[in-house]
Amino acid sequence: MSSVPSGLSVAMVSPEVAPFARSGGLADVLGSLPLVLEQLGLRVSIIMPAYRNVLQSSFKVEDTGIRFSVPVSSRQEEGAVLKTTAGKAVTVYLIRADKYFGRDNIYGTAEGDFADNAERFTFFSRAALEVLKADPHDILHAHDWQSALSIAFLKAQPHLYPQISKMKTVFTVHNLGFQGLSPAQDWHLLNLDRSFFTSRYLEFYGKINFLKGGLIFADAISTVSPSYAGEIKTSEQGFGLEGVFRERASRLTGILNGVDYDVWNPETDRLIARTYGVDDLAGKKMCKADLQLAFTLPRNPDVPLIGMVSRLTPQKGFDLIERALDRLFAQDIQVVLLGTGERKYREPFLKAAALYPEKLSVKIDFNDALSHKIIAGSDMFLMPSRYEPCGLTQMYSLKYGTIPVVRACGGLKDTVDEFDSRAKKGNGFVFSPYEVADLLAAIDRALAVFQKKSKWQTLMKNAMACDFSWTKSARDYVSLYRKLTG
Repeated sequence: MSSVPSGLSVAMVSPEVAPFARSGGLADVLGSLPLVLEQLGLRVSIIMPAYRNVLQSSFKVEDTGIRFSVPVSSRQEEGAVLKTTAGKAVTVYLIRADKYFGRDNIYGTAEGDFADNAERFTFFSRAALEVLKADPHDILHAHDWQSALSIAFLKAQPHLYPQISKMKTVFTVHNLGFQGLSPAQDWHLLNLDRSFFTSRYLEFYGKINFLKGGLIFADAISTVSPSYAGEIKTSEQGFGLEGVFRERASRLTGILNGVDYDVWNPETDRLIARTYGVDDLAGKKMCKADLQLAFTLPRNPDVPLIGMVSRLTPQKGFDLIERALDRLFAQDIQVVLLGTGERKYREPFLKAAALYPEKLSVKIDFNDALSHKIIAGSDMFLMPSRYEPCGLTQMYSLKYGTIPVVRACGGLKDTVDEFDSRAKKGNGFVFSPYEVADLLAAIDRALAVFQKKSKWQTLMKNAMACDFSWTKSARDYVSLYRKLTG
């Protein structure tokens, strides 16, 4: 990749970064974007918590010698700064404070979120600024609610951070459905003047809203697809913050997430039964047979196989799928589902799997290797999301010739186009109203084309030709950084 001389330095602040700690797409983005920015000539650092799994892993972690204490409520909480590297020379700073991060999970357990998450990520945001005092950058780029207060603290209390008070700031919203809401009685944790607990700043219907702090104070706001940047300015998708997005519209931009094709590529993927490519699709049949075996479904190459890899939440459309199950399984199909999530969404699918054992197989798990098998071995990939800021799995699926069936929202709308068999254009199947009939109609259109092998192969090749690599998106971020730094 040709670099562009920028002379810029950017520090990414995030609660999770692949491969160090991951619960979803945010970590994938932070595992890829900084490396491409580095290739474009930027100096890039990442700041994240030193979770227990990172400290116990084989990653080469060293102590920087930096020690700090930051105010949390009326106390001073201490921490240390470790570091490792990613890419060629991306420094990954790890905030060690075992009181907050020495746990097996990132945000909570199967029973729910950790009760002290507000305190944990207040500490993390203060700690990130201590790292930047020791290693200043041109841009502070914070991601999602867990990092948002780093921008709020920097802008609201510049006297505490004179070394870096002129830093420009970018805040990226990856999922507006998670805002970091905390009761008003937690305000003491933040050590901000009470004047900031108003509707103009961090107050939100009587609660503290961490994400809003990033939105209000950032020099620039981005989100992870152009369509989502428009949708969050509406009452339907704004989650109560649409007024803030409309007010700050001139500072809001939508930049589509990219895909790391070093990880998600059927020609090189070591986690699938056999590699394959657009000019040799034989391996995909083996991947399908392997997937049917892994999920104990009848090994039938001709039955259409629909895959899903997802958190089991209302956002992902599982209430819609649940209502469609009986009509769906009236057809000759197979479905595999991999995911974790709320019990009320797990139970209906486990019951349906018992009722339709030759058509539905469910694994309640977070398993990266198995997700590769599903994306490679399925014929179609289902994402009927209620809302979807960007979505990555539909882009992974396209590269593997696994045809997405999606609802037209957010990044799904920006990456999947309805297949026109006459014009031989398009890469998937799309529906819009959030209704069972529309979902089933889209699946029916996909099944109809699947029966016409030459048209399906054309569709597969269209999908596999799509390029959602990080190159363009990373350049868009560089342009944003340049604009801020003049």
